[in-house]
Amino acid sequence: MMNANRKSHSVQRSHFRQHAKPVDAYRFFNLLTSPELLDTVEQHLPEHRERLYPPTETLSMFLAQALSADGSCQNVVNAAAMQRLVGGLTVCSTHTGGYCKARQRLPEAMVSALVKQTGKLVAKNSPRPWHWRGRPVRLIDGTTVTLPDTAANQARYPQQGNQKPGLGFPISRLVGVICLSSGVILDAVMGPYKGKGGNEQALLRRLLDSFQPHDLALGDSYYCTYFLMVALLDRGVDFLFEQHGMRKRSTDFRQGQHLGPRDHLITWSKPVMPPEWMTREQYEAAPACLTVREVKAGGKILVTSLLNAKATPKDALHALYRSRWQVELDLRSIKTTLGMQTLSCKTPEMNEKEMWVYFLAYNLVRLLMANAASYAEVLPRQLSFKHTVQLWVFWRPYATGASDEEHLRLLMVLIAQVRVGNRPGRTEPRAIKRRPKPYPLLMKPRPEAREEIRLHGHPKKIK
Repeated sequence: MMNANRKSHSVQRSHFRQHAKPVDAYRFFNLLTSPELLDTVEQHLPEHRERLYPPTETLSMFLAQALSADGSCQNVVNAAAMQRLVGGLTVCSTHTGGYCKARQRLPEAMVSALVKQTGKLVAKNSPRPWHWRGRPVRLIDGTTVTLPDTAANQARYPQQGNQKPGLGFPISRLVGVICLSSGVILDAVMGPYKGKGGNEQALLRRLLDSFQPHDLALGDSYYCTYFLMVALLDRGVDFLFEQHGMRKRSTDFRQGQHLGPRDHLITWSKPVMPPEWMTREQYEAAPACLTVREVKAGGKILVTSLLNAKATPKDALHALYRSRWQVELDLRSIKTTLGMQTLSCKTPEMNEKEMWVYFLAYNLVRLLMANAASYAEVLPRQLSFKHTVQLWVFWRPYATGASDEEHLRLLMVLIAQVRVGNRPGRTEPRAIKRRPKPYPLLMKPRPEAREEIRLHGHPKKIK
């Protein structure tokens, strides 16, 4: 059995070497040093003097911090100090003050531009077979993250209204545009969880320029609104959404132009009143009606601008909409695998910067996966994100010396070895088996709780 495995791995390495030149397997990895990315870095580099933590070194440490299981500033500073010690350089202090100040000086515009540029380059270099029927599909979805409970964070991203002061955490909403084929983030925005400009529709409107003609937007029922559809069509972008809950009751397949069973073209009229965010001029410029296609498949009513039933059958639309679940897995990879579920900075500006650093780390991992997929002649979605992160973290300290090219080739082999299982229709309970520790909830601000403990001691242990 072991001999068979060794033979299989040997054949796979040989196969990769034979195909390296024809498929230009370093194409994705070389994007890191492409003129476009180097220009992006140089354009946003601030004027700086020689320091222990220059901007590029600070960004590298910030990325390592995002990929680290520890995630603390102390951990990454300790690692940098050890690298200097092993490399024969002057030993530096392990205090985190210098690194934290360097992070504050790091331009957010540089990090966000690198995320967008990396995503754009990976998506642009994705082979045509990776796309859906030759068309690039853009996933859109939102999520939330919590922030440390500081006055500055509460002012920008207030906690939920049903929580008492001092007991909740600031919460922000994120909306992103993700490439279905490669999984990279193309653009994202961060806003308050509630209040003006805090809903997903408002945040998505700030990302519309990230869509290109011939793209196909794929999202859940929350995005199935008249004016968003109009905005996408104005940019030459098609869409596929689940029917909004408020329209499901009025969907009648006996009306409109019949295309097949539970499949028809229907004309929607413009809402009588403009939404709060829209000016009267924008409302008047919007078309009076919109022809869309409604289909019922898999127990869901789907709405799309792909009107030709022969070119895009109902089964194809159903299969495409099922792939929307990939965006949920991508958000899970960012929040759970990379640890962005709770940001760690004390000010809104640093939390927004930290968000972009996480996204940049995520895109670089996706870049490795795209590279490995081109080697193995599979789709990037067939490879494991967590497996790639683990290999990259272990491989980075050894990625030096004359054998970098061979190390990189073997890294691609290792990444491609673990495939994600194909489990359509998988259902799991949203519940945990292991019981949490029986600690009571903190029902008063922490300073008050400390003072009460000082006066009366800890309460009796809960059994």
